[in-house]
Amino acid sequence: MAIAAMTTSTLYTIIMVVLLVAYLIWHLYGVYQRNQAATLIDEETFKEGMRKAQVIDVREKKEFDAGHILGSRNIPYSTMRAYYTGIRKDLPVYLYDQGKAMSSRAAVLLKKHGYQDIYILKTGYARWDGKTKKS
Repeated sequence: MAIAAMTTSTLYTIIMVVLLVAYLIWHLYGVYQRNQAATLIDEETFKEGMRKAQVIDVREKKEFDAGHILGSRNIPYSTMRAYYTGIRKDLPVYLYDQGKAMSSRAAVLLKKHGYQDIYILKTGYARWDGKTKKS
């Protein structure tokens, strides 16, 4: 009986380790894709270049209206596939969201459609201390 219980707990441990390894591989692949599509930049670099770039907030409209970086426009990630053509390819694209998860996905999508100069705010809007606007 004790051997059967040990075998069951060993099986559960193996399953948990496999799931953990699979998650880590999936996460690292996402980081790899993001790094191939865009460059992470800090807040100071973002502020310096944003006047010459298209600043896009990929959060949903409700979040955007609650507060956003002054001068940015809202193209939620959920609608990015339909509206990415409104983003110019000849200007740098600065993306941000609350962190950087949705921006990373948006960057991968834009890269697949031929955009080259894509940058993501490393700290996201959550830690932004520059000028903001509420709609």
